[in-house]
Amino acid sequence: MASEFSALLRRLRRDAGMTQETLAERAGVGVRTIRGLETGERADPRVTTVRLLADALGLTPEDREELLAAAVRRPGNENEPANGNGPGNGNGNGADGPSDKESPPDGSAADGDPPDHAVARPVQPAVERPASVLQEALADVGEQLAQAVAARWQREEEHRQVHDPYPLPLRWRAAPEELTDHWANIRRLPAGVRHGPLELSGRLDEIVSVYGRIPSGRLVVLGRPGSGKTILAVRFVLDHLKSRARTDAVPVIFTIGSWDPTAITFRDWLARQLMRDHPGLAAPGPAGPSLAAALVESGRVLPVLDGFDEIAGGLRRPALEALNATTLPLVLTSRPSEYAAAVAETDVLTSAAAVSLTDLTLGDLADYLPRTTRKARGGDPARTAWDPVLSELGGPGAPGGPGEPGEQGDAGERPHSQAGANLAAVLTTPLMVTLARAVYSDTPGHDPVSLLDTRRFGSPEELEEHLLDNFVATVYRPRPEHHPGSGPRRDVDPERARYWLGYLAHHLTRLDTPNLEWWRLGSGLRRTTRTLVTALLIALTTGLVDCAVGSLFDSLAFQLPDALAVGTIAGLMFGVTYWVMVGAKDTAVAPSGVRMRMAGRDGKAVRRAVRQLVIGLVVGLVFGFGYGFIRGVHDGFVFHVGPSMTLRAGLYDGMIYGLAFTLAAGPAFGLLGFLEAPLDIRSAINPVSLLRANCRTVTVQLLVWAPTFGLLVGFGAGVAIRFLPALLGPIAWNTASSIKMGLISGLCGALGYSLSLTAWGQWVVLSRIWLPLTGRLPWSVVAFLEDAYERGVLRQAGAVYQFRHARLQDHLARTYRAPRAPRPPERGE
Repeated sequence: MASEFSALLRRLRRDAGMTQETLAERAGVGVRTIRGLETGERADPRVTTVRLLADALGLTPEDREELLAAAVRRPGNENEPANGNGPGNGNGNGADGPSDKESPPDGSAADGDPPDHAVARPVQPAVERPASVLQEALADVGEQLAQAVAARWQREEEHRQVHDPYPLPLRWRAAPEELTDHWANIRRLPAGVRHGPLELSGRLDEIVSVYGRIPSGRLVVLGRPGSGKTILAVRFVLDHLKSRARTDAVPVIFTIGSWDPTAITFRDWLARQLMRDHPGLAAPGPAGPSLAAALVESGRVLPVLDGFDEIAGGLRRPALEALNATTLPLVLTSRPSEYAAAVAETDVLTSAAAVSLTDLTLGDLADYLPRTTRKARGGDPARTAWDPVLSELGGPGAPGGPGEPGEQGDAGERPHSQAGANLAAVLTTPLMVTLARAVYSDTPGHDPVSLLDTRRFGSPEELEEHLLDNFVATVYRPRPEHHPGSGPRRDVDPERARYWLGYLAHHLTRLDTPNLEWWRLGSGLRRTTRTLVTALLIALTTGLVDCAVGSLFDSLAFQLPDALAVGTIAGLMFGVTYWVMVGAKDTAVAPSGVRMRMAGRDGKAVRRAVRQLVIGLVVGLVFGFGYGFIRGVHDGFVFHVGPSMTLRAGLYDGMIYGLAFTLAAGPAFGLLGFLEAPLDIRSAINPVSLLRANCRTVTVQLLVWAPTFGLLVGFGAGVAIRFLPALLGPIAWNTASSIKMGLISGLCGALGYSLSLTAWGQWVVLSRIWLPLTGRLPWSVVAFLEDAYERGVLRQAGAVYQFRHARLQDHLARTYRAPRAPRPPERGE
């Protein structure tokens, strides 16, 4: 009886010490389902659901059989109610037939195929800590992450004009069987149960429902370059978030091309990417080292991995093997050839279904392109500049073309000429259609009929190169409504913009990554160049500060040689430090994920302060002794006191500066550690906001560290002068010398540290000074990048920029510094 099953389930749950929410979480079903089964409101449990409950409860074989028997012994088994779940409902599924009363955890309705929906979402790993505390905390964090992800990709979709005038119709069909796992694995069927393939064909607005048909939750989307894989990923995330329940996993797009599976595990990489794009998730979590790691480990993040083909060729096989070692639900996009090559080397993505994006049809072009441009002036107002082109293509709905718009082309809809055939072959992907729109629909005076000129474009490849090449020139074309000083958009010479963008594309190609990270713009330079430039700038800065401050205490004639010596020594010491910590490893200084806060300290802040205190003591001793020794030896050579006295001067100065810097660096770094706090989890991060946040953090650090370090250096020098003469003999020193040393050391030490060992400082040295000085980037780098984003050349993916498409990046990198012939004028220019 149903009451028997309800009472038994309730007793077993309580014996297991679980709440209804805990059982729902572990079984992968909705809380409403558990509540309804226990109260008897849902009197027709599916056998598959009962098995999930038994697994989640960890029942003995006897209890499992008793629960299954109680589920089967229910009134009306011979004469099922109207919901159609009995043997006579026509679906042949008997007791396992779907119930419209038992919805999946995300609230989506079952569609009639029980194996697909009984386990449409993988069972979440059991949580050891009390669900009421841990799960609620992670649910809150997941909600905030979901809001941030939705806002980010909604803005990006609007910025890319996806809905202007409407989204291009993306379609897909099932991929070849050799790229798909066994359907029994995809359906999560038990051994011995066989079933045919799922129906996975669909359109852009159906991606979430298609994904919901896959019990394993693992889908591979294949498509050739420009076919719309990223657009599909964005639409999947936004539509999934609309129907997401509070405790469901949050879909997050990750650009997988930057992952090195031989250097970092998949889960750790996911957590690191989350912390980069959402710095607040770096805060310590309730069940892990960080909130990001806790979300990943608890299955509350659904990875949408965009760009498998952008992983370095030698890393695709280990990447696929690493993905197969996990059971996480995920969506993976790739070009077919790269994915097929990785599959040939190892295996398909385990338990993953695969679909292939199809080409746009001539009917799609006839529907879309005329609506992206102005109506013709005079004559028939319904005609547009695209009509002659569409007529030549022979598309349905074009003047003289058969069929209705949107239908698949047939033999009667072939292009009428070789020019039409070439163009039809090009305009089969959303990328090329949007480029054609930008160059011809959105730019007055450009006639798309020029695309049919076979003297200029003898092949589809030449047409594609033309569209890629003219896109930058088009979006940077001076517009009459944007005069200098008349609005936010600045006029940029198209050729200069092409050159700067070409350098950025070439930079990404050398680093083998699609992510344009502001803190790594200088990483394309040789390690020795970065080290020398950093050391030189620190030497100049230190020398100027020493001269300016020292002239307040001594004559300028004395201070100029001293500034030269101090600048040289500081540049050398910080250059060596930079080489050891950054240059030799060929890495970049990562942005800081903290802010400075005066109140609200806890035990973690104290432990962090003690750790940094110890590090500061060691670094201060090594740096101070080295700096003092070099300075003493330098002075010995300048004053010609002989080798022994020179060595003695180096040792004396090394001990004085070593003690002074040790007593200063330890407490100063400890204070910074004590004041550090994680960024707010609601921090909205994009490349510019992350740069500004790091600038603020470094500025506050300098305002705190410089005076603290300077005062402590002066104090440490006083201590050294008081105790060291007994060991070293008389030392010429006074209070003014301590004040002078404290001021110069505080300012120069803070500047040297920030310029060499902070992401913002390296941005200033390399991206704001060196690269513009050598002509590879403009002086206003941030303004240029933001302008490129506004013009649609770049896109934002969290805390980084990317080129709007890999094809555009490849084209710009290939033409970087290549000799360019003058462009022939467009027809109508």
